[in-house]
Amino acid sequence: MSLASMDSSTLLCFFLLSALLFQHSLAARRLSAEVEKQPLTITYHKGALLYGPISVNLIWYGKFTVSQRAIVSDFVASLYAGDYQNQKPSVSSWWTMAEKYYAQSKKAPPRLTLGDQILDEDCSLGKSLKNSDIAALATKGKPQQAINVVLTADDVTVEGFCMSRCATHGSSPRSKKGRFAYIWVGNSAVQCPGQCAWPFHQPVYGPQAPPLVAPNGDVGVDGIVMNLASMIAGTVTNPFGGGFFMGPATAPLEAATACPGVYGKGAYPGYAGDLLVDPTTGASYNANGADGRKYLLPAIFDPSTASCSSLV
Repeated sequence: MSLASMDSSTLLCFFLLSALLFQHSLAARRLSAEVEKQPLTITYHKGALLYGPISVNLIWYGKFTVSQRAIVSDFVASLYAGDYQNQKPSVSSWWTMAEKYYAQSKKAPPRLTLGDQILDEDCSLGKSLKNSDIAALATKGKPQQAINVVLTADDVTVEGFCMSRCATHGSSPRSKKGRFAYIWVGNSAVQCPGQCAWPFHQPVYGPQAPPLVAPNGDVGVDGIVMNLASMIAGTVTNPFGGGFFMGPATAPLEAATACPGVYGKGAYPGYAGDLLVDPTTGASYNANGADGRKYLLPAIFDPSTASCSSLV
């Protein structure tokens, strides 16, 4: 049977099992033992979720142009519905899919807004970072009611970048000052666009197809937005390790990472799905944002249907 001829339920199982294989290999866990214990759906583990007003603070590490910073900051500003929301599908509509997880908790979904932007263009910790460096950089943002996002430039190497991850999220230790969640995303344009900026670059592995045109004309930064969106969905619904996820807590599949490579209906490995195409630029996208921006955002796993939902 070819991938293109699979029905939706078979494809979902294929995607989930592929994702589980990938995640368990990162954690050096035996897949067979874990799969037997875990259902193929995302469940709530009764831990803390983010709620109330949340500032998404952007910490720019290394050289980013003004245009590149605008692409990402406009995306974050688009998460909460604004004037552009009438341009369907919108970024805020995508975020509404993630907010559905809160129906299983007693908290209202958080309101995410663009917070501070901090520049570290001189790379204060050098250009080769470890996980501990990322955690240290994240402290530059606000310590309460915040998601602090560390974005590394294309000439900055990060532990595990390209080898096992494109982005990740974590949290600060408990303290009297409060606890915050943080995200790291790297610009993969130079180091590994075929791994972290697909489908805007030819993939390194798997089925080969012509790359799509990036909606903002920047393969690395449009890739950052895709990965940042995935991490924001996971951070809000599983900020401290006890929220919504599938599989073992050491290698969880979350709201967006449970749908790897799915951006539109009909997606299968090597094909991102049926997307919208800008008639002027030929760029592929599935969401409209602030200032006329267009973005490609990952599908969100719907635990009520055990399926991946996309905007188009």
